[in-house]
Order: sequence, then C-alpha cells, then structure tokens
Amino acid sequence: MNSIPKIVILGAGYGGILTAQNLQKKLKNNEADVTLVNRHDYHYFTTELHMPAAGTQPETKTYEKISNLIDEFKIDLVKSNVTAIKPEERQVVLEDGTLSYDYLIIALGGDPETFGIPGMKEHAFSIRSINSVRAIREHIETQFKEFKKDGDETRLNFVVGGAGFTGIEFVGELANRLPEMAKQYGVDPSKVGLYNVEAAPSALPGFDPELVTYAMDTLTKKGVTFRIGVPVKACDENGVTVGEGERIEAKTVVWTGGIRGNHLIEDAGFEAMRGRVKVDEFLKAPGHENVFIIGDGSLMIGPEGRPYPPTAQIAMQQGERVAKNLIATIRGQQTEKFVFSNKGTVASLGKGEAVAVVAGKKIKGWPAAQLKKVVDARYLFIIGGMGLVLKKGRFL
Repeated sequence: MNSIPKIVILGAGYGGILTAQNLQKKLKNNEADVTLVNRHDYHYFTTELHMPAAGTQPETKTYEKISNLIDEFKIDLVKSNVTAIKPEERQVVLEDGTLSYDYLIIALGGDPETFGIPGMKEHAFSIRSINSVRAIREHIETQFKEFKKDGDETRLNFVVGGAGFTGIEFVGELANRLPEMAKQYGVDPSKVGLYNVEAAPSALPGFDPELVTYAMDTLTKKGVTFRIGVPVKACDENGVTVGEGERIEAKTVVWTGGIRGNHLIEDAGFEAMRGRVKVDEFLKAPGHENVFIIGDGSLMIGPEGRPYPPTAQIAMQQGERVAKNLIATIRGQQTEKFVFSNKGTVASLGKGEAVAVVAGKKIKGWPAAQLKKVVDARYLFIIGGMGLVLKKGRFL
C-alpha cells in the first residue's frame, strides 16, 4: 500500500455523499487521498423525485451541485461514468480513464427491477434520476395536449406499477396534479384515470396495516383506482395486461415495482442477489477487506431475519460508519460494526397528507405531512447546513 492510501468513492447519492463529507471533516492533511466519482456534477434527493415527476415541485428543488457540498481541496471530484470495477487489480475503469485505489466504497445506487415482465423495460418510465423525472413530467403534459388533437381517451389513463413507498408517493402527487392539468387543458376530469397496480396483497408492504388502510382510503377519495394483489403480466406502448388478462389501456406507465443493485456490481464478479451483495457487519464485500458496498447495492439482514429495505436513512448511516471505520483503519485503531438505527418511516400521500411511524407511534394526515417536511429539511441540514435548508426546503 502507498504511504498515503487512496480512497475512491463511487456514487454521490445518500451513502456516497455522507461518506465523502465525513472523511473530509475528520481526515487530517496527507492521511489519505479521497476521490469521489459521479456521473453528474450534482447530488439529487432521491426521496423527493416523485414530486417533479408529477409536476408538483420544480426539479431544481431536488438537487444541489456537489461542489457546494464538499471541499474540493480535500475531496477530488471526478465527473465520469464508471464502466467497470476490477477488484483483483484494485482499479475502477471510467469512460475516460482508470483509477487505482487502496480502499473502494461502492455507493452506485440501483437499477429498476422489472422481474422479467415482458415490455416493461422498453415501454415504462422509471423514477430514478433528474433526467428520468423530467421525461415523465413532459410526457404527461404531452398526453393532455395530444388528447385535445386526437381525442384518444387512453392518453388520459395513467398507470403506476408498484404500491411501495415510491409508487404510493408518486400516485399521491399525481392525484393532486392531474385534476389541475385537466382544468388547464379544458379536459373533463371524469375522463382521467389513475391506476395503481401491486402484486403483493397490500399496498405499502410491511407498513402498519391501520396506516395502509388510511393511505388507500385517502388516495381512493382522490380518484385513484387500486389493483392490489394483481400482478402486471406485460407492458406495451398501449398499456398493461394485469392479473388474468385484464387490460388497462394507457399511453403512460410508470414502473416503481422494484429496485436491484447496480449491474456493475455483478459484472465485477461479486456474489450478488439481484445486484445486491450480502455485506458483512463492517459493510465489506465477502473476500474483499478493502471494498465496502453501501446503499442499494448492499444487502443486510435485520434482527427479524428479513433484509433491510434499501432506504435513504440506512444508506446515510452506512456512509457515516464506513467513513469512521476507514479513518480508524488508516490510524491503526479499532473499527466498529454497523448497527442500523431506525429513525422511523414517513410516506407522503400528496399535499397535506401522509402516514408515518416514529418511535412506535402512528401519525397520519396533516401532522404526518409536516413531519415529512421536517425529515427532508433535516437531511438538507446534515449535508448543507441552514443555507441549504432555506434554499431547497419546503415550507408551504
């Protein structure tokens, strides 16, 4: 190993940015060279992408330039696409060069998991980046414009596949936005259909049943039609086939039904399940003492024997722990196991509505919606202080 170890962080999502920030705060000069690689020069707030996708919040509210979040005198920011990871050679191949490392943190985020459903990858949108949500918003607007020209009522049907957190939050925003668009374009709102299809026997799987019922009742009153316990069998340019052959004709399908680890993880030869690696208690990839995998690419089993869901809060906590352990390793000190501390869960149901469980307490309606804003503001404060809260926070 070089006298000054090289640390490379792949991805500037929740886990990657927290790793970088914690390293820059606590590393002394010349203790390590740290490089952060990201395909864009901005960090986006994944848990808020459902809003600009629906058109209920400007997309500029959901990202911030990485250069405003890190000290580029301490962290070398490289804007590039990762094309391959070579753990045996301790190298990362970029589209425009190669990086060597002594320690690697893989925080690349995930890819949509379509479970092999025919046509889903080709014909459905996914909420995964600033570019993808911009495409969704523009596509929805186009459907109203084109309906005024050709009268094709299937343009006014909107299908969201998956009723997990992203699906429910997106449906909640659409339930607010679509009536506004109908009025804007002079369209009879009764012609607009919003469908949420979920193969599992419940929306918000794993969430408190009382709050799930409240969420579904709230969204049903807003005009959402649920198909729960009904799998999507196929998707094409004219809609989806669900269940035992039922057709929902629609020109817009947004898939939120699953996520897998980034394909580069499997391509690198790590043993993975759906692109996720079962890391050890120190977040290391099996057989690789110098490779850490956090966020969507990591798989950890909770005390109940089930994998932790890939959420923002677990990625943040993983980033903080990896940074502390790397510093301890460099200094020859004891490292600590990662222990997830669940701060609670909040799911938005559109403006003024949400459901939450915090410290075992169930919260719903307007109070939960305000809590959601507090949670989002807290993250902004962690990565950017009060200035970022005032710049990007939601106060109305």
